Amino acid sequence: MKRDWLRFDRHEFAGSFGDIGTDLPLLVGMIAAAGLDAASVFTVFGLLQILNGLLYGLPMPVQPLKMMAVLVIAQRIPGETLHGAGLAIGAAVLLLSLSGLLEGLVRIIPRCVVRGVQLGLGLSLANLALRQYIPAHGLSGWGLAAVGFVLMLILARNRRVPAGLVLIAVGAAYALVWRLDGAAVIAGVGFRLPQLRLSGWSDILAGAVVLALPQLPLSLSNSLIATRQTVADLFPGRPLSIRRLGVTYGLMNLIAPLLGGVPVCHGCGGLAGHYAFGARTGGSVVIYGVAYVVLGLLLGGVASQALEVFPLPILGVALVFEALVLMRLVGDVAGAPRDVTIALLVAILAVGVPQGFVVGLVVGTAAYHVARWLPALQSAACGRSA
Repeated sequence: MKRDWLRFDRHEFAGSFGDIGTDLPLLVGMIAAAGLDAASVFTVFGLLQILNGLLYGLPMPVQPLKMMAVLVIAQRIPGETLHGAGLAIGAAVLLLSLSGLLEGLVRIIPRCVVRGVQLGLGLSLANLALRQYIPAHGLSGWGLAAVGFVLMLILARNRRVPAGLVLIAVGAAYALVWRLDGAAVIAGVGFRLPQLRLSGWSDILAGAVVLALPQLPLSLSNSLIATRQTVADLFPGRPLSIRRLGVTYGLMNLIAPLLGGVPVCHGCGGLAGHYAFGARTGGSVVIYGVAYVVLGLLLGGVASQALEVFPLPILGVALVFEALVLMRLVGDVAGAPRDVTIALLVAILAVGVPQGFVVGLVVGTAAYHVARWLPALQSAACGRSA
């Protein structure tokens, strides 16, 4: 095993909770809305985490596909359509990766646009935390979040006491006293394996139209292009090709639906979250995955009660710090007025209009290339007139 590929120290353990604020609510929401088998969802999700930690040796977890999750939860789209969508988007991204088209997109899309996507995602996560997660338990939730936020600030640079671990411990203590029904959890413990699912062509077609098409542009911008850039930012000595990310993205989504899992992606937000909580190797992702596998195999029948150990206000604090890591990355274009303007435009479009990440990606890329070509066109025109 390569040096620093996998570690299992207290920092990796603390970092393993860095993305839980994004994942858990989406997973639980999809299970309820689409009638999914909780044991299958959690077990497969955990296994994919473990495989990614071993494969990449980086704190780069997989995440539920956000656009699909939102649509499924809001419209109560059935599980068969969701599984079909996973197969459809997996095949599409795998084809783009193996054909070389994905690498071509990377060459066209400039860094300032990627920074705008990261900034927009950070703003979206912060908004979600402040509007839904932190206020979820009323005044007690705000108080819990305030305590968690102060502890994170105090321990931010403490290498002996990981801030993320303390935050999770505070949330667990709060849950054990006020929220968790321990007797119900113990009574519901039982071994359950994932269930095999075979999607028909009608499910794949419906999933492609209803879920995969809206998700694909966001996956290209955030899950692939922005994730590759975030790896370069946080781990400059560990170059990672967009082709490799695309292949693993595609294969995960061709496998997960067959075992009853939800469609997943790589995500720069998840990477930033694990990193913000102290993780530096794939060990944090392996730990994170083992927790989900145990939850799925043993607690699949009482998952909603067991998850009370992570109160929403604490997950909100985790989201805020994940968002801050992403938003700070825009600083490397701050010295170029044109680039920072484009990054801000992309971020505003991403959070302010329907399909904003798609619109921001297209508008920002077009604006960048027009701004580059315009001086040359003007010079040529002046030369001809002279």
